[in-house]
Amino acid sequence: MTRIKRGYIARRRITKIRLFASSFRAAHSRLTRTITQQKIRALVSAHRDRDRKKRDFRRLWITRINAVIRERGVSYSYSRLIHDLYKRQLLLNRKILAQIAILNRNCLYMISNEIIKEVDWKESNRII
Repeated sequence: MTRIKRGYIARRRITKIRLFASSFRAAHSRLTRTITQQKIRALVSAHRDRDRKKRDFRRLWITRINAVIRERGVSYSYSRLIHDLYKRQLLLNRKILAQIAILNRNCLYMISNEIIKEVDWKESNRII
């Protein structure tokens, strides 16, 4: 019986994995078994960190909004601002509020003052 050479399919698969790991260091880019292990680790980390990035940006936005709001008034805070925004049914997400806080603080102060006036007015005129 004649010898059968390895097919091109396995070679193509290994080549594709090697292209993925070409930027890795040392044996992680040279040895097939460690390349596959590192590829799995890299993809797991990428999947995990996509969610973590969203979490981190949300924390950053909240911190920025809170810092700017607390500069203005000691008694007013981020949580009260968000609560009052929901009461007034204003659809401003945290990303937009953080951009306003960084780029145009006076605009955020105006928004918060209007919300405070409106909420205080409604609470004072409420019939018990």
